[in-house]
Amino acid sequence: MSAPSDHTHHIKIRTTQMEMPTRAASLPVEDYDDKLKAAEDELERIQIQRVELERKKRALEELTARKRTFLSQQVELAEKLSATVTLIERQLYEVRQETEDLEQCRVCFVSHMDKLDKINPESWAREHLPEKLDRSIMTLDMATDEYDQAAAHFEGGRYGAIFGRASKRGRTRNPGGHGSEFLHNLRNGLAFNLPLCALGGAALVIYLLK
Repeated sequence: MSAPSDHTHHIKIRTTQMEMPTRAASLPVEDYDDKLKAAEDELERIQIQRVELERKKRALEELTARKRTFLSQQVELAEKLSATVTLIERQLYEVRQETEDLEQCRVCFVSHMDKLDKINPESWAREHLPEKLDRSIMTLDMATDEYDQAAAHFEGGRYGAIFGRASKRGRTRNPGGHGSEFLHNLRNGLAFNLPLCALGGAALVIYLLK
């Protein structure tokens, strides 16, 4: 009886079967790397958004602060301009009033100058001397009184130096009353009694030319 021969059974393993576990083990690592990269990208995107939001927030805060500053300066300047305009208008009104008063004075004083220039006592006949002298003194007194009224009216103002001080004679006659009387006549368009001056001057000229 022959001895049994050793029978060796060779198991053939395909190469592909040996490689499959290796590939299967490598897949989770690659997937982890992809997820990590995606997470890092998302974190970077969020960080960029946060920085942009912070920038916009600072810009908005700066714009709001500038707006508040502008509004504060606007109100402050508007109040200054309004107050200044009111003062300017008041000054302009006073200047216009004083200018009108000065023009009234100029017209009246020119009239008085014309009357006084026409008075020449040296040419008067002796028989007419008393009458003409009385008329001339009345004309002189009228001019003096009205000059003193103007000086009293403008005294203390910006044009007071033009007239100087009212004469003692004028102040003694009507103490304290010239300025108010002059102003009252001026506001009613009758400063210095111009119609009366004109009529009196015309009558005097006619009389002197006879």
